[in-house]
Amino acid sequence: MKLSEELIYRGFRAESTIENPGDLDTRESKKFYWGADPSADSLTIGNLAALMMCACFVRHGYKPYLLVGGATGQIGDPKENSERDLKSLDEVEHNKKCIREQIERVIKAGKEGEGEEAELTMVDNLDWFSKINYLDFLREVGKAFSMTQLLDRQFVQNRIGEGGSGISYAEFSYTLIQGYDFLHLYREHGVSLQLCGADQYGNCTSGIHLIKRLEDGKADVWSTPLVIDPVTGRKFGKSEGNAIWLAGSDNGSGNYTSIFDFYQFWLNQPDTSVEYLIKIYTLLSKDEIEEILKKHKEAPEKRLAQKTLAKGVTEVVHGVKNAKAIENLTELLFNRETNFAEFTEDEISEFAEFLPVVRKGTLLVDALVDTGLAESKKKAREFISGGAITINGVKVSEDVKLEQIAIVKKGKNKFLIVK
Repeated sequence: MKLSEELIYRGFRAESTIENPGDLDTRESKKFYWGADPSADSLTIGNLAALMMCACFVRHGYKPYLLVGGATGQIGDPKENSERDLKSLDEVEHNKKCIREQIERVIKAGKEGEGEEAELTMVDNLDWFSKINYLDFLREVGKAFSMTQLLDRQFVQNRIGEGGSGISYAEFSYTLIQGYDFLHLYREHGVSLQLCGADQYGNCTSGIHLIKRLEDGKADVWSTPLVIDPVTGRKFGKSEGNAIWLAGSDNGSGNYTSIFDFYQFWLNQPDTSVEYLIKIYTLLSKDEIEEILKKHKEAPEKRLAQKTLAKGVTEVVHGVKNAKAIENLTELLFNRETNFAEFTEDEISEFAEFLPVVRKGTLLVDALVDTGLAESKKKAREFISGGAITINGVKVSEDVKLEQIAIVKKGKNKFLIVK
């Protein structure tokens, strides 16, 4: 399958300056860049969709330049309705390190199975913006844009129109800064293609304008649709309050999704969305996907598509070893024939690598609150009195002290370990 065919098959096509996708197959310059601002210390599965698109380009011989926005992260990508809070420089630096590792892991996963590692270049726009004189920037970049162009941007219209919250000069200038990134990479590395999510398409065209205006060169942008939560109809992301994070443990901000919960998120996707998601979030070929979907339709109760999706995306983000361990753990915890009381202490200790843990001697109510299985002690007591809590498979009806190594289960799919 050619690159253009795979992009369309997987749903990686939204707005683009490239009218004929087939041009990507014969493009002379096979260098692209994709950027992420360090607005948090973890990326989300919304970012992951764009990274999976990048990995698709890499599999077809493109060289990636992956930009971590140390400069743009200090300003913040303008939101549709309000001003962003500025991050401290220390926070930006911390976030840069965390998301850089996640980006590298996903892109390198894109070359697994071919006996080679992805050749990628990581760049940080702070490296060049820290050396730019403000007056030089205004003379070169500011002069290249008219106010009409900038005021016509949709996010600006939303912010300055009737009922809008207004916009600071810093956020208003964001699109110029991002445009200069593209110009810099074009000049220094010959990069003439930018990949992005559909919500960034307008900002990305600023780079095309600068390259044409200042270098008389040609550049393009290719965007992918935002991934929409099929249940709520909202995009996946931190601004929507429904983020599924790529970080499997806490980097200091609380922005993480445990590997167990990450796997369960994909495993619990409805049949109506699994075909859409398996194409975006796994490295399976078209033939493999079609075979899995065929078998799934023949016996949907076995949830083969969901299991394949959960395993595939967890392998990409957290590695093959962790994905296999979670797959085995899930099979044990959700098997109706499993007797929780028969697990050995060593087995339960292994489970503790992936499930929240409380110390022996903790009260059950406190354990539920401390691990996030209940939002308050009142709610924890309601769960207990309502029969939603079991300890080693046995329902409890009152608060107790957890004296022994055990598995506590809340509802159908939430667990914690006592050790």
